[in-house]
Amino acid sequence: MSTAPRIIGMLAERGQTVAAAESLTGGLVAAELTEVPGASVAFRGSVTAYATELKRDVLGVDGTLLAARGAVDPEVAQQMAAGVRRVLGAGWGIATTGVAGPGAQDGQPAGTVFVAVAGPDGVRKVASLRLNGSRAEIRKESVRSVLELLSGELQDTARRRDTEQNGGN
Repeated sequence: MSTAPRIIGMLAERGQTVAAAESLTGGLVAAELTEVPGASVAFRGSVTAYATELKRDVLGVDGTLLAARGAVDPEVAQQMAAGVRRVLGAGWGIATTGVAGPGAQDGQPAGTVFVAVAGPDGVRKVASLRLNGSRAEIRKESVRSVLELLSGELQDTARRRDTEQNGGN
């Protein structure tokens, strides 16, 4: 089973939801999730914040951080994930930010990507990627990576819950 159906299934089973904040992927994460039949039970929606000021004004990313480091930054990715979670009222938020190419941005070379997850109980995770390939390949791999990151967090959360329910055995 590919990652998107697995994510939608896990979320639906738990009665949880996800929202996506996308920059370089431009809606591809939302498209991948909504390709799954019945995705509406778990997918709240997405914000494609391609412009830096939208990251600040819509998602609540710290303007000082954006001014100091630019949009291609791990903390920006984390704040985007937390922001979309809050703005769209989802249990989980995921985010992509980076440089698909062909040129550099904010002093970062093409292929520099950060993906993030923010979830209930303070779950926060960011992955730093250094990708090679065409613009399309970098965007596609960014989608795969953010969905894998979320899937891993959902599985970890389930394991922790099972351990707690079984008395730590």
